[in-house]
Amino acid sequence: MSGTTILVADDSPVYRKLVEQAVSENAWTVCFANTGSEAIEIVERVHPAIVITDWVMPDLTGIELCQKIRADRNAAYTYIILLTSNAEKENVVKGLSAGADDYLTKPFHRDELLARVRVGERLIDLQRQIEAKNRELEELALTDSLTGLPNRRAVESWAPRLLSGAARHGFPFWVVAIDLDHFKSINDRFGHEAGDTVLKRFAEILKTNGRKSDICGRTGGEEFVQILTHAKQAEVGLVIERIRQQLMSEKFLLNGAEVTVTASFGAAGFCGKTSPEFAELVKQADAALYRAKHLGRNRAEIQPVVLA
Repeated sequence: MSGTTILVADDSPVYRKLVEQAVSENAWTVCFANTGSEAIEIVERVHPAIVITDWVMPDLTGIELCQKIRADRNAAYTYIILLTSNAEKENVVKGLSAGADDYLTKPFHRDELLARVRVGERLIDLQRQIEAKNRELEELALTDSLTGLPNRRAVESWAPRLLSGAARHGFPFWVVAIDLDHFKSINDRFGHEAGDTVLKRFAEILKTNGRKSDICGRTGGEEFVQILTHAKQAEVGLVIERIRQQLMSEKFLLNGAEVTVTASFGAAGFCGKTSPEFAELVKQADAALYRAKHLGRNRAEIQPVVLA
């Protein structure tokens, strides 16, 4: 791990120089603070991987610095080494309990300091690998593995927050429920691999007809949902019609047969200061989708926007 940033917090110019000399031969970026307050400012601005702090400083103690760093639950983990001239067990325990990862007594041995910094560097590297893996797992948990679209869980997590924003700022919010027509017959006639081809292509069509402020997802089987914002009813109708036409114009070659696939759409919208529950809008969109299917499929039914 190279390029590690280390913050040294010590009011003693002598010890700051000793630490600087110890770490200067390595590929580390080192910054210095004369006080605890200055150290906090650097931590918030630079986010060093490792902090080496003296126990006694003019304003904040090393213990208080540890506590302030640990208080930020959202920050990346910082490895803290506490320098102290008091090696009594009671004080060591106090420092570790405050959030320090390691301690070193003054005067310290240069090679011992370097060894402890390298331990911290390895642990920070491991921590970052774990965090990256967790982010990857979280993304997988919110993604439909077949189409790459957000799944139901992702939509149900994201949409209510945007719905609240729509009520707060007064812009329209639309839920469009989508169902591929007679999809079961595609699986029955041509197999699930052919059905997967259709699903993936339709997901691409949805993505190309969305904006960054919107979201589309696969909620199960042949069911999809699209959230549209900042759009009037006529504009929503145009978006839906563009998607419907684009899908209908696709010629799927499934097991040697040329197949046309269609979809039905149901939309429900809201605009106002008192938003309904997201589940209620989904229910209304599903009811509109049912009407579209009942009226012959391959069409859209749009419920007039609710003003509240």
